[in-house]
Amino acid sequence: MDDTTISSATHDTLEARIVRYADLAPCRDAFIDTRSPGSDQKENFTIIGPGVAENPNQFVHINEAHGFNIGGARQPPKCLNSQHSHETVEVFYVHSGKWRFMSGEHGDDGEVLLGPGDLISIPTQLFRGFENIGEEEGFLWAVLGGDDPGHVLWAPYVFDMAKDFGLVLLEDGTLIDTGRGEAVPEGARIMPVTSRKQIDMLTRVDSAALERCVIRHRATRPAGLFAGSVGLVDRLLIGAEPIAWPHGFTVSEVSLAAGAFLSTHTLDVADVWFIQQGNVEVTLGTQATVCGAGDTITVPRGSARSLRNNGNKQAIVVQVRGGDALPRPAWP
Repeated sequence: MDDTTISSATHDTLEARIVRYADLAPCRDAFIDTRSPGSDQKENFTIIGPGVAENPNQFVHINEAHGFNIGGARQPPKCLNSQHSHETVEVFYVHSGKWRFMSGEHGDDGEVLLGPGDLISIPTQLFRGFENIGEEEGFLWAVLGGDDPGHVLWAPYVFDMAKDFGLVLLEDGTLIDTGRGEAVPEGARIMPVTSRKQIDMLTRVDSAALERCVIRHRATRPAGLFAGSVGLVDRLLIGAEPIAWPHGFTVSEVSLAAGAFLSTHTLDVADVWFIQQGNVEVTLGTQATVCGAGDTITVPRGSARSLRNNGNKQAIVVQVRGGDALPRPAWP
């Protein structure tokens, strides 16, 4: 049975396809830098898909193939995510907090500052890290390319810090915590420290180049799929210049004025919504419910869906769709 159809035996109710922000299950030891000073308070989330966590006990909210993964990172002030690189693209949409994103092996090649509603798409083969520089807890909603984003390549200093806390990373991407009594399995191969040759093969970018990976909140953008509806603004974030390189997905931001709605339609691709702001009534088939800020909804391919802002303030919804080309909605 196709996991992305509404008839899926394990996802046949609308509520089963929603991950509420209040119900997010964090992993506090997902990666090799989990004990490093400044990084030991971060929370990682795998919301949709297998994700890239190195801890096999990472909780997966909806393990369903979409062609991309949805995750999240929640960090208190001054909490850091260490420098690393991915094999597929990594996109962050800032839900809350003030963030600094850094490029380079030591995070000193370039930097950009982001706030709520800003988006950054970081290409493959590029060291990146990020830090909550605000005064309150912050949350980043993330999209990773592919059903299998591959392993994380860490900057060498991360391995040095991990060694002090008894953390060992295996070649298959599994994290072993000897400080908690875990043993490296017999015959297992330990991940070698990232070499200078590997580092030299990565792209290096300065602050100006990193800024070209950013779409600022309310910046003028091309129209998305649903432009023209009364009270609705659809901005295409990923899929147009300057972030037009292949991702395997497109991203839009849909703003709904009070009382505005997106009428019933279908799409023939995997489709995920994230509520950035407001309370939105979501209808899927014959079922309806209200989703609030921070909630994530996965919509089955080919199913009838609609949105309505029943509140008295603007609502903002981020939409991720599979494929590099914009799909064509079908209207009944």
